Amino acid sequence: MAATEPIRNKKQVRELAGYYLKKGMLRNYALIVMGVHTALRISDLLRLKWDDVYDFDKRQFRPHIDVIEKKTGKAKTIALNKEAIHALGIYATLPERCGSGRYIFESNRKNRAAISRIQAYRIIRAAALAVGLGKRISCHSLRKTFGYHAWKSGAPVAVIMDIYNHTSLAVTKRYLGICQDDRDKVYRSMSFLRV
Repeated sequence: MAATEPIRNKKQVRELAGYYLKKGMLRNYALIVMGVHTALRISDLLRLKWDDVYDFDKRQFRPHIDVIEKKTGKAKTIALNKEAIHALGIYATLPERCGSGRYIFESNRKNRAAISRIQAYRIIRAAALAVGLGKRISCHSLRKTFGYHAWKSGAPVAVIMDIYNHTSLAVTKRYLGICQDDRDKVYRSMSFLRV
């Protein structure tokens, strides 16, 4: 089985999310936007409820969300950036989908449960194939995409490692999807003799 890849091109990230925005499928749009902006594993993303991101008393989005990671049991505080809040805000305009105690990424079924990991995978794969991203894009690609673009923007690898809650640099390096083009750029940027 091939490893899942980060989406290295920001335009393609926008196209992936935009696929569902254009279709008016706001839950799916918010799922992708939140996935690439929070670096959460899909199991943690799907467990989020509106109360985690929105203060119903103050009628405003929270600046941070607090999560206990399902896989590691570690606590994590995540700042919600403008793009994540914007996507959630668009989605929250559907009152039948938003409310205290309800999952953000709720199933269309009557039981009000969160969508399954399989359904999340189908949502992401359908968009990836529709915009020509190929077969190596999955739910975990959203998490990897966050790290890759944070690294490319100059975020220290130690901070990215901390965001991921990784204990091994080797694992973080795999997540970043460092390829030969990245290594070539470093080699070519070095100049000691000014030739």
